[in-house]
Amino acid sequence: MGAPRVVHVVHETEYRYEAPVSQSWQLAHLAPRACARQRVLEHRLAVSPAPDWIDARTDAFGNAVAAFAIHAAHERLDVVAESRIEIAPPVSDSEAALRPFDPSAAIRTGGREALELASFFGPSPLVPRSRRAVHYASRSFRPGVPFIVALDDLAHRIHRDFEFDAEATTVTTPLEQVFAERRGVCQDFAQLMIACLRGVGVPARYVSGYILTRPPPGKPRLIGADASHAWVSAWCPGQGWIDVDPTNDRRVDQDFVTLGWGRDFSDVTPLRGVILGGGAQELEARVTVTPE
Repeated sequence: MGAPRVVHVVHETEYRYEAPVSQSWQLAHLAPRACARQRVLEHRLAVSPAPDWIDARTDAFGNAVAAFAIHAAHERLDVVAESRIEIAPPVSDSEAALRPFDPSAAIRTGGREALELASFFGPSPLVPRSRRAVHYASRSFRPGVPFIVALDDLAHRIHRDFEFDAEATTVTTPLEQVFAERRGVCQDFAQLMIACLRGVGVPARYVSGYILTRPPPGKPRLIGADASHAWVSAWCPGQGWIDVDPTNDRRVDQDFVTLGWGRDFSDVTPLRGVILGGGAQELEARVTVTPE
């Protein structure tokens, strides 16, 4: 096992408004999550104009969120989240991951774990039930195929069959449209894979985060650098959650920083809110993730 890696993350969000905004209420999912594979060393959030009210809390999925309100007129909103995170090396697959997946395993799970799995087993606002997704996933999750082999194969097929196109979709593009047009971005591919997994009985959650902007020498630059990224966490009976990135066709390792997770993108939107006034608006977001 290798040594932990410390990375520095700067996520800058800038809104420019056509007319003054008199009131703004925002909710930010911009604090990295402390979890088994990472430890948050530092985190700070800077907002301009300065909020009149700010509250740090934890959402229903255990993610850190910050709610804030600005009551002074403004034509620009700047939000900068800066963090230092220590990321542990990935663990090897257990024997449980080498066994064929049993769709009834999630149903038989009891106690606190069953309550957690229930949120990631059925449909969610942006990941409805899909017969097309079940059919697509069944080509990977065949009887007798080891769970981890099926999981990697599904991610590989999505990477092969769907084209990354930053102009093809928006945050509201339906899943069936992504299936039909075979193109989209990391959010689309993550939610597509989640629909496939849930369709064949695998609990799956949407993970929001980042990947290294400048990879180590000899490693390729990944799709999604310089922006928020998304991937999938699938539950394997006997092992737990396994993270995989269908956009880049690879397992999640020390190149990835986890912000939080939920049922789909709507649960972990980096920054969303309600404003009074403003007219037309322009958004620019910049992300830099560098190893120390």
